[in-house]
Amino acid sequence: MSKAKKNINDLMTIMKQLRNPLGGCPWDIAQDFTSVAPYTIEEAYEVAEAIEKTDMPELKNELGDLLFQVIFHAEMAQEEGYFDFADVVEGICDKMIRRHPHVFGDAEYRNANEQTRAWETQKADERKQKNQQASQLDGVTSGLPAFSRAVKLQNRAARVGFDWPDSTQVLDKLNEEMAELSHEMTKQSKDSQNLARITEEFGDMMFVYANLARHMKIDPEAALRSANYKFEKRFKAVERRADAQNKSLETMNLEQMDQLWDEVKMQEKTEKE
Repeated sequence: MSKAKKNINDLMTIMKQLRNPLGGCPWDIAQDFTSVAPYTIEEAYEVAEAIEKTDMPELKNELGDLLFQVIFHAEMAQEEGYFDFADVVEGICDKMIRRHPHVFGDAEYRNANEQTRAWETQKADERKQKNQQASQLDGVTSGLPAFSRAVKLQNRAARVGFDWPDSTQVLDKLNEEMAELSHEMTKQSKDSQNLARITEEFGDMMFVYANLARHMKIDPEAALRSANYKFEKRFKAVERRADAQNKSLETMNLEQMDQLWDEVKMQEKTEKE
């Protein structure tokens, strides 16, 4: 006879025991919303990493870790009398039904773009009903990664027509921002004010990079994660090649390391062919 699988109620029971002042886990008992929040963000990124690597067993594990974070916050909220896990489930069910009238109601959309516009309109209406919207940009949480928040801010502005019509003009703006950054970097003064201006110009340039990604239908966070992973993979391969030559990177000059880097890239190209 097969063993019955555990369900969400089992996880909630485990969470309650971990937080129980009588016999629970001291670390779990000591936590609050603020202290747990960084772990919640970290688990979301680990889910994204598993997806990026197409690692389904790891994705299963990471989704469990992320679900545990939801249970953790809901348990703390119930202890404080704010809401419980059932309220969380009811809230998201109601929201999904409300925001998908083409599935659960009579509305009809011809394509995904129409549905996305209707989704944004619905969210805007909800914010107005809560008297939260004084600006088109209200509601874009500051807790998002910077690139993701930049894209969301730009999408909001684009809804009222504040946007370049095509990516060519975004490229022109990017070149302009890069020139301004270069100008600040070549100044003789290296005081704190100059560093602040360089930082500002660098931020402006990155904001335009996010806009270019948006116009090209690219997720900049995913693109950068992929670039990070590629660099990590190649650098570790360089370390292995150096080790095979009984050398360490610390004793090699840049030209020697570049040669190993090029060899790694060539091997990758050969393997793809």
